[in-house]
Formats: sequence, structure tokens, C-alpha cells
Amino acid sequence: MRPPPQIRRARAAVAALFFANGALFANVVPRYPDLKAALDLSNTALGTAVGAAALGGLLAGPVAGALVARFGSVRVAPISTFCLAGSVALMGVAPSWAALVAVLFLMGAVDSAADLAVNAHGLRVERRYGRSILNSMHGIWSVGAVLGGATGAAATGLGVPLPWHLAGAAVVFALLGWAVARFLLPGRDDHDAPARPDGERGPLRWRSFGPAVLGMGLIAAMAQSMEDAGATWSSLYLREDLGAAAAVGGLGFIALQGLQTVGRLLGDGLVTRFGDRAVALAGAALAAGAMSLALAVPTAVGTVIGFGAVGLGIGTLIPAAMRAADSVPGLPRGLGLALVGTVDRVALLAGPPLIGLVADAAGLRFALLVIPAAALVVLGLSPVLSGRRERAAAR
Repeated sequence: MRPPPQIRRARAAVAALFFANGALFANVVPRYPDLKAALDLSNTALGTAVGAAALGGLLAGPVAGALVARFGSVRVAPISTFCLAGSVALMGVAPSWAALVAVLFLMGAVDSAADLAVNAHGLRVERRYGRSILNSMHGIWSVGAVLGGATGAAATGLGVPLPWHLAGAAVVFALLGWAVARFLLPGRDDHDAPARPDGERGPLRWRSFGPAVLGMGLIAAMAQSMEDAGATWSSLYLREDLGAAAAVGGLGFIALQGLQTVGRLLGDGLVTRFGDRAVALAGAALAAGAMSLALAVPTAVGTVIGFGAVGLGIGTLIPAAMRAADSVPGLPRGLGLALVGTVDRVALLAGPPLIGLVADAAGLRFALLVIPAAALVVLGLSPVLSGRRERAAAR
């Protein structure tokens, strides 16, 4: 049965906010060298500034959850998109390293709220659809990130001044957020929250939901770790360890991101038919097996294929973890998502330095075993995700 027009418009509106969220930050990444040159920063200073965004997102997670619970994703999603656009514009005029750190910290904090709110509203629309649609929304985020990165690279190549480029991107996506806000679903997110099982009453206790939500957060963190390992280290591994040409070095990341996007765009049909748990099991097994084989028999072609298989395998993991966290009986809408997001963002802070330490001590090939190891963790934690029957019962 086709959903009514209001629900279809809400889906398009949330998808537009996912696109804006991905495109805004991606516009910044190709301009990091310009920021470094403009402020005369060392590599360490730039790395520290970029790390402030991850720290801001981590610290703001609980606050973001409280905001969504108090005001609803219908308000927080567009407002946080406006604020994210504003922080991008501010980055272009940061006069010093300290100001850049402050802006990136703010950007990370606001992005945490935007990420939580658009996912919360996407899940709300998904419940009205009665089938999985969140994976395709994450796929649209990936498309936005790719196009945003391409826009930033084009602006750099054309010599567009940094302040003008970032201000222009901010205006475009702030206007997009304003234009679609009216089509979001009105009201609170918890009006259709599932009741607690067996009529349970009284305050929720950590032992009743904590271990499951922690498992969901770890699944998201493992997916994030696998993605970041490919994004950060694939080019270095291909070029320095396997002797691939410079043009080949970027293919591992391209394969991972491209097939992750494909996996997300195609994942909704699979999740609707088989459930999050079965799809996650298949994806994690694919990632573990393909990357283990690529590391055991190290060739450039095999490594690119391995990273592509990882991207395809992890495509539905973060949406699955968020969907499960948002469906914990009795837990306020937004709180489960905030807890999962907090655990997930720890991976952003801890993952790259840990891989770097292992790579320095034992070699990058050995360090990249973190990818199949993380996939095995997902296999072990998959029971916390929804099965097909559970999804059918929740409709």
C-alpha cells in the first residue's frame, strides 16, 4: 500500500536533510590545505583542530538527546542544519588557530545534534511507512558527501576564495533546510512509542536496557572503525606497502565508499524481507572474509576488492543499530540514539591513533586486521538487532 502524500513528502524532506548533512562537512575537507596555509599551521596543529570536531560531537551527544526528547526532531533537525551551515561559514573566516579549534568544536557539537535528529525523524517516517527506508537515507547522505567533496575540490581547483566558497555552501544548504522543514511530520517523536513489555511500570533501570543498547552502540562503532580504517589507511597501504601507483592508491577508499553507498541504497529491500540481524550477519561475514583474504594474499587488486567488500558489508550496520536503539521499549525517543551515537563517536577519537600505534610497532598490514576483527565483533553482537519476525510485529 502506497503511503499518503504527507508521509511521502516527509520522507523527501528528511532525505534532503541527510543530503545537506553529508554535503556540508564534505565541502570543508578539500579545503583543509587552504586553511593550513592561511593560518600557517603545522600538521600537528591542523590535526589537533580537526580532532576538536570529534570531541565536540562526543561531548554534545547527551545534550543532543535531551534536546530531541524535549523539543522533538521536527524542530531540532532543521535548526541544527542551519547551525551546521553557520559553523561551516565561520570556518572560512577563522582568524587564528584557536578560533579554528573553537569553530570545529562547535561544528562537531552541532553535527551531533543534526545527526541524531535526522535519524530520529527518519525512523519516525519509517514507522509510518511500515518498511525499512533508513538505509536509503544513509545512502543519500553518502551521495551528499561525495558531491560535497567534489564541490570543494572544484572550488579549490578554480581558485574560489575559501570564505566565499564556504559561505556559499552554507547559504545553499541552509536554504534547503528551510525549504523542506515545513514538510516534516509535526508533533512529538514519542507519540507512537512502543509500550513496555508486560505492562511494566516505574523508572527504567540500566540493567533492563543498558547491555543491549551498549551492544548496539558497539555495532555502530565497529562499522565506523572499519569505514575509517579504509578512509584513513587504504591509500597509504596500497602505495607504501604494496607499491601501487599513485593513481591506484585512492581506489581502495573509492571502492569502499562507492559500494557502501550501493549497499545502503539497496539495503532497505533486504532488511524489509530478511530483517536487520540476517543482513548484518551476511554483511559482517562478507567484510571479515574478504578483508582477511586480501591481507593474507596481499595484492593491489585484491586489496581494492577487499575494501569494496567491506563497504558493501557494513552499509546497513549503522542504520540497523540506530533502528534497534530507537525501538527499545519504554526508552524515550532520542535517548537510545544518543547513547549509540556517543559510543560510535568514541571510535572516531580512538580508532585512527590505535591503528597508527599498531602500524608503527608491527606494520600497517598487521594493523589492518582490525577490520576483520571488528566484523567478527559485529557477528557476535548481532542478536541485539531486530529479526524479520520482530520487525513484522513492530509494524
